[in-house]
Order: sequence, then structure tokens, then C-alpha cells
Amino acid sequence: MSVAQPNSVMMRKLLIVTAVMFGFGFALVPFYEKICEVTGINNLLQADTLAENTQVDTSRWVTVQLDANTRGLPWQFKPLQSSVRVHPGELVQVMYEVRNNSNREINGQAIPSYSPQLLAKHLKKLECFCFSKQVLKPNEVRQMPVQFMIEAGLPADYDTVTISYTFFELGGDSVAEAGGKANQS
Repeated sequence: MSVAQPNSVMMRKLLIVTAVMFGFGFALVPFYEKICEVTGINNLLQADTLAENTQVDTSRWVTVQLDANTRGLPWQFKPLQSSVRVHPGELVQVMYEVRNNSNREINGQAIPSYSPQLLAKHLKKLECFCFSKQVLKPNEVRQMPVQFMIEAGLPADYDTVTISYTFFELGGDSVAEAGGKANQS
């Protein structure tokens, strides 16, 4: 048996494994989308479907209090309005403003929290600065939108809810990475 024959067999096996792995990579995309659809994860890409399938409940109002905080950042961060009255099922946009009071570029990430906690199940955010890192240059001021809807399934005894965001500073290496991404948008 020559050396060429085992090498040829090995090459065929490797090509088959490569083809199977390539096919598996393509199969993962629809599989992942179906899992997300079934579990309700990552429905941000389906904004049109969400708006079409939702009915506004004009028989009731919910007051949404807006809150903003920072932890360890020399930033001023605030909502441009302290509260908004909405009908469940209504698409709403509010604006937040952030100001970097330092003389250095800073990378931050906002983390949301809700009160009552069950609001998380009934709040659908279509656009939010909290989805990505924010890089602010020295003394930069930025206004950032949050577009959301409270589902009509929110229990009727909740007529006031709170959406709060807290900005935290992110460490060194992610500043350059996020800065590159911010310049692309």
C-alpha cells in the first residue's frame, strides 16, 4: 500500500467533514430564527409584525415614569420628560439626554430595570440606546430615543410603572472597539 492511498482517503474524509460543517452553518440560521420566534427572543427585528398584531386599549391609561442614573461615570443622564401617559398597545417614543462632563472619551452601557418587575414581560422595546455601547467624546451631549410599547396584557391594577436606566462605564479595550462601531453608524 502506497502513502498516496491513505492520504487520498484522508482527503476525502476531510472534504466530507468540511462540506457537512458548511451545511450545518447554513442550517443554523433558520433553526436559530425559529427558536427565537417560538420563545419570543430577539423579536426586535419584527417591529412591523408587532405593530400590526397589536391593538391599542383606549379604555385605560398607564403612566410610565422615566428614570435615569449613572454609576461611576462623570456623565449627566436624564430623560427629557419625567413621565408619559400611554394607552396599552400604543407605540411611544421618549428621549433621554446624556452629557460627558469629563475631558476624556468614555465608553458606557445602559442597563434597564423595571418596576414592577412583571413590566419586563409586557414591555416591548423597538429602539433603545441600551441595546449597544455608547461612546461619548469629551463634553459631548447626545439625545437618544427609546421606542417602546406596553402590551395590553399588563394587568389592569397597574396604572403606574417605572422604566429606569443606569449607565455603567465599560473597561479599556471595548472603548476602541465601540468607537469604531459608532463611527460606522
